[in-house]
Amino acid sequence: MKPIQEQANLFLPWLEGWLAERPELILSEAAADPDEIAIFSVDVIKGFCNMGPLSSPRVADIVTPVVSLMQTAWDEGVRHIVLTQDSHEPDAVEFGGFPPHCIRGTEEAETVDAIAALPFFDQLTIIEKNSIDSGLNTGLDAWLAERPQIQTCIVVGDCTDLCVYQLAMHLRLDANARQLQRRVIVPVNAVDTYDTPMAVAEELGIYPHPGDLLHATFLYHMAVNGIEVVKSIE
Repeated sequence: MKPIQEQANLFLPWLEGWLAERPELILSEAAADPDEIAIFSVDVIKGFCNMGPLSSPRVADIVTPVVSLMQTAWDEGVRHIVLTQDSHEPDAVEFGGFPPHCIRGTEEAETVDAIAALPFFDQLTIIEKNSIDSGLNTGLDAWLAERPQIQTCIVVGDCTDLCVYQLAMHLRLDANARQLQRRVIVPVNAVDTYDTPMAVAEELGIYPHPGDLLHATFLYHMAVNGIEVVKSIE
């Protein structure tokens, strides 16, 4: 087996080039009918953007492109927009791996103000979740089953390597398992993950989390699994 460093020296420059070459997509090209498109926004909530132990300025930066995409989609007739959001039990088992965050009923668990201010916010669907996977013990699959016309699923939000990855893979693998011709698309400009440098991780005694590396690697892994990774959707 080649040393990991040797493989990284060969692969990472290629990965950077691959990511830089992602194409842009026009929303109208995503499906023939806007009723066939759904947008899934995962965890664009206050506890990951601007308050609490898991908030990140990198994640906060995706709010503007997420809101822009929602507004563009709504203007073009897309009415299927779902917000899957952490709304944890106070004693969530997940807190064994992450610090307590986004507990149901707290401000951290609220949708960010920019999305809540959209004039059609009250027509969006909110699905609460108690883990990083939007498809486990939630109403997501039932919501999809009630809308068999949906053929294109656009996933935005955070974090690229955690909840975004789990949601996009759930949508992709569910379609594969049931022989559905479903497009799953992730726009790079509307997803991101947090960054914990090595020095900070060592000081705090936690796992390091190189944000740029994991962001790119998990986007690539989604693409390997048949998910379309694009630069942006206009």
